[in-house]
Amino acid sequence: MRLNSVYTYIKVLSLIGIGLAIYLLYEQFTNSPFSPCNISETINCDPIVKGELAKTFGISTPLLGLLGYVFIFIFSFLQKKKALFSVATFGFLFCLWIGYRELFEFKTICPICIACTTVITLIFILSFLIVKKTVKN
Repeated sequence: MRLNSVYTYIKVLSLIGIGLAIYLLYEQFTNSPFSPCNISETINCDPIVKGELAKTFGISTPLLGLLGYVFIFIFSFLQKKKALFSVATFGFLFCLWIGYRELFEFKTICPICIACTTVITLIFILSFLIVKKTVKN
């Protein structure tokens, strides 16, 4: 796999992440009667948009995700591999922590959060490959 291709994949994934984070922010700041994320009592986004997980250290959790994906996009555009890997690692660990809390403390599954975790996991793996120089220039 070529280095430029990997950065392109990361840019596309970060744009998907930005879209997901914007959706969660929209859900958080509006009282929309239509919420496709809320499927049942177990499968819903309420803990992230309205519950205890809505804020992390007093900051909107979806906003933190949005900022993370924006920085990932910028660092992949600038090809700043160490900064990219650092933000991706933080995002990956942050998503694992959120996922743990959703599943084991709140007994819910947020479909958008699963999509975000999938996206950040792929970004983390790709950025790891860049840092470890397993991709070719």
